[in-house]
Amino acid sequence: MQTRNRLLGDIARVANGAAGVATGMRDEIESIVQQRIERVLSRLNLVTREEFEVVKELAAKARQEQEALQKRLNEIDKELRKK
Repeated sequence: MQTRNRLLGDIARVANGAAGVATGMRDEIESIVQQRIERVLSRLNLVTREEFEVVKELAAKARQEQEALQKRLNEIDKELRKK
């Protein structure tokens, strides 16, 4: 009985060790893949999400200003045609 318990204990330790090694390997592979993806993306000259959002806000503001100016221009044109 002790031999069986000892065998099961040894198997459990080996399994735990293998699980730990597998977790470590997974983490290392994820890190390597992440680094390679970042390297490829940096070569593509892509903008970051933050940069994109800033430009998006600037474009929306410019559009609003353009629409306001167009409205004002139409009002001035209308006033000039009345005269």
